[in-house]
Amino acid sequence: MTVILDRADELTTTAVGEWHRVCPVDELEVAWGEAALIQGRQVALFRIAPGEVFAVAQQDPATLANVMARGIIGSRGSRPTIASPLHKEVYDLETGECFTDPALKLATFATRLVDGYLEVEL
Repeated sequence: MTVILDRADELTTTAVGEWHRVCPVDELEVAWGEAALIQGRQVALFRIAPGEVFAVAQQDPATLANVMARGIIGSRGSRPTIASPLHKEVYDLETGECFTDPALKLATFATRLVDGYLEVEL
């Protein structure tokens, strides 16, 4: 059986919309990715520091596999990054820009901490 996946074009730009409470921020480990299903959308969450959490699309733009939460956290200069666990493309966690292939872009979502909970804007 062959399955053809379509790129989620609506996920290639930063979304603006409603805030959704996801989880207590203390449930996220520092320097570790977690996947969450928010309003039917798979999102990868990365807690970089105690008060700093990034949210990006779980779908890898290069392969369309939902694996970004298992990526490798790093940095390019002062920019926090995530490297895809499959082909190691490196993305800026703040902008979604791909450092290794400018044709690719990872959707990013705004986050905030409210009363100890992580909220993501979709």
